[in-house]
Amino acid sequence: MKKRFRPAIPINSGEAVCAFANDLPGSGLPGYLLIGVKDDGEIAGIRISDEQMRNFSGIRADGNLLPSPTITVSKFSFSEGDVVVLEVIPSKNLPVRYRGRIWIRIGPRKAIAGEAEERTLRERQKTYALTFDATPRFDATIDDLKIDLFKNVYLPRAVDSKILEEDSRTATQKMAALRFYDVANNCPTNAGLLLFGQNPEYFFFGGYLQYVKFGGIDNSSPITREFKFAGNLVEMLAKLDSFIETSVAKRKPKPASALREELLVAYPHWAMRELVLNAVMHRDYQANTAVKFYEYTNRVEITNPGGLYGLARPENFPNVNDYRNPIIAEALKVLGYVNRFNRGIALAQKEFTENGNGEIVFDIGKQTVFCCRVSRSQYFAETMAPASGVHIDKHIDKHIEETTSPKNEESRILEFCRVPRSSREILTFIGLKYDARTLSRILSPLLQKGLLVRTVPDKPTSRNQRYVSNASSVKQGNRTK
Repeated sequence: MKKRFRPAIPINSGEAVCAFANDLPGSGLPGYLLIGVKDDGEIAGIRISDEQMRNFSGIRADGNLLPSPTITVSKFSFSEGDVVVLEVIPSKNLPVRYRGRIWIRIGPRKAIAGEAEERTLRERQKTYALTFDATPRFDATIDDLKIDLFKNVYLPRAVDSKILEEDSRTATQKMAALRFYDVANNCPTNAGLLLFGQNPEYFFFGGYLQYVKFGGIDNSSPITREFKFAGNLVEMLAKLDSFIETSVAKRKPKPASALREELLVAYPHWAMRELVLNAVMHRDYQANTAVKFYEYTNRVEITNPGGLYGLARPENFPNVNDYRNPIIAEALKVLGYVNRFNRGIALAQKEFTENGNGEIVFDIGKQTVFCCRVSRSQYFAETMAPASGVHIDKHIDKHIEETTSPKNEESRILEFCRVPRSSREILTFIGLKYDARTLSRILSPLLQKGLLVRTVPDKPTSRNQRYVSNASSVKQGNRTK
């Protein structure tokens, strides 16, 4: 079989891998990147350390290559030196970008793809089987999308700024390049609707997350809190992230010495967010069931429709992963929710263990759902347990009540509103449902005291209305803490 070689030490191996993965000629042959070989084919006489090997192996998972191509890394040691070979399989999920740019091979060199080359790659993508998130949604139109959300929030993070400056294409053409819109059928893809939709739940009946807090250890216990996180993923995940940090993680200071305190949490924020994001990213959006995020007095359980997918099997999970929704997975990386692919579970497990939560328990025996559960941190519970042996959860509830008293709640809102916030964002931040009565109860006292001001003072009911802390009130709050 004829093979393509790159017989030189690359300046940027990520760009070279991207170019091979795009396979512009359409040869279907793997590309080979040789490290430690001179241009004339002689061994360069270098030695490759284990750390360097890990760096080469991490090229696929570091999140800079999107969508992630298939790469194998091999090392060969000779008396003259070491040679590392990266084999890159042509991607079927095109185009592949490296740090927001599409690299291709033009003869013996690599270059950034022009508009014509990018169109060629996108047309070739249509010949491959589409995942559900890449499938056109024929009953939707461009009016079902929040175009400003795509242009102002997502696009600057997804594409290099210099390329954006020179890009004169329409918004729909730009969305099509990122697989959020189907130009041929003049409609959004499922991924486009889920990420930027005006009302995604209209098209995906179970496309939301349901949080429920129980006052006991099972579903028969009384419900003490309940929230529904709905809407497009770009806006929903920002609210969910804030909610996990303020309402689920729960913080408790513990004296470590006369001059120092340690901060204990019931659940580490990043690790808990990782499990929730996995449920949102890997769920089956064709199912009519929501993602369930249930908090009990002794644990948290997260359940999403759709079992293990593709290459992931009970015998190799979590070491092997696959993506039911690769476009959504790529978008979460662009938005900063995912740092490295296929390492999130391992890093979350480490955080939970260090925090005293113990091992994550995965229920992967079911074909239609995926479930994981995490126990409340033993350190957090023990520090709040009284000597009299009264039930721990009563003291936890007392602690939560104290830290959410009106005075503390007021300080938290003022701190949160250092930048302008909408009324819905404020209520979500403090863990309350959105309704007019609750909004008036929370905001009216702050507005009357002059601690909070409107950004559109002449139109109190404006849809663009935001609330921002009076600078002097924040300073005063910091002095009284």
